Amino acid sequence: MFVFRKSERRVSVDEARTRTGGEPPEAVLLDVRERPEWKSGHAPGAVHAPLTGLAAGASLPAGARGRPLVVICRSGHRSRQAAKLLAERGADAVDVKGGMDAWAAAGYPVVDERGNSGSIA
Repeated sequence: MFVFRKSERRVSVDEARTRTGGEPPEAVLLDVRERPEWKSGHAPGAVHAPLTGLAAGASLPAGARGRPLVVICRSGHRSRQAAKLLAERGADAVDVKGGMDAWAAAGYPVVDERGNSGSIA
């Protein structure tokens, strides 16, 4: 029997949107891409915490601390690393299969740093 460890849980973009889009949201959508990627386009309501900072020991932003996390990047590679790192630190973290590429392909909104229509870099 195969058992998923907490650090290996992955969710689809549909599940990510459901978990992070309610009122109030069940979880925080944590975008771990670098600043230029974030600025050009991210999911509305997402919280930014680059993987490079997290790997260097940076704390989570205040709005993400102590909350379940749905971690996203561009394609799913960095978010998988970040979710594992955060789970090792005790966070309830899952990553999004396909990342922001899959988010945008599903037709979900992407905004830039000013809240206008954004793009995935």
